[in-house]
Amino acid sequence: MDRLRAIEAFVSVAEEGGFAAAARSLRLSAPSVTRLVSELEAALGARLFHRTTRSVNLTEVGTRYLEDCRRILAELEEANSQAAGRHGEPEGWVSVTGSALFGRLAVTPVLFSLMDRYPGLAVSTLFVDRVVHMMDEGIDVAIRIAELPDSSLVASKVGSVRRVLCAAPSYLEKHEAPKSVSDLNGHQLVDFSQSRSGSQWSFMTDERSVSHQPETRFRVNTADAAIAAALDGRGITRVLSYMVAKEVAEGRLEHVLVECEGAPVPVHVVHKEAGQTSARVRAVVDHLVEELRVSPLLGH
Repeated sequence: MDRLRAIEAFVSVAEEGGFAAAARSLRLSAPSVTRLVSELEAALGARLFHRTTRSVNLTEVGTRYLEDCRRILAELEEANSQAAGRHGEPEGWVSVTGSALFGRLAVTPVLFSLMDRYPGLAVSTLFVDRVVHMMDEGIDVAIRIAELPDSSLVASKVGSVRRVLCAAPSYLEKHEAPKSVSDLNGHQLVDFSQSRSGSQWSFMTDERSVSHQPETRFRVNTADAAIAAALDGRGITRVLSYMVAKEVAEGRLEHVLVECEGAPVPVHVVHKEAGQTSARVRAVVDHLVEELRVSPLLGH
């Protein structure tokens, strides 16, 4: 058995979600990939996948083994690059994740300049409005907009954003702008929430935290929809500052209750432990940190 080829097949099946997809990615036949994985399982004396007619899922052993295999393949690629005299010239694929709107507005332009800077790099993105588990989903770099829990990941703070209330001038002409949190009860509110039960808006007044449950006729699960509603004069919504920076600068939206905003939310570039970082991942991290720290969308 070619152990390295078998490991590559195993990782590809895990990342592609199936043997047929892995076979296409590796340009092998599906039976060949199946054979390689079966031989690897036999050599290890452990099952790496739960197989059914409809799905292929990692076992507990397979999940742990996958992380080690990814690290081994990354270190091997780095060793090959150094042996070939390409050290310092990063190349290969790097995966990046972040929230959907921040990915589109802030990260994608930075990735364009990254690829211009390093012609050998290729980038895949996963911009979604959920927390992506980097180890499980094979992600190299993440941009997190949140306070970070302690973990084995390495984080570099690049700035912060604010939770802001905003409305269109046309709405504020018809409805007096709120002067206190309690005034929100008399306004039309657009609730941007991933929860079907709605969100709790938190504010700071007189140096103490105050919560407000928005009563609304319109609850949306995307920032784009909330912003569109506000632009149409449908009421006051609450989003992160970077999401409406352009609209506020153009005068199409206005901030309200600025004095009641809570603490800024930090933004970090996150990657795996320093000892596991390849040259290509380090190049991406360094470029993202350098560019995002001067981004006009972030507070610094």
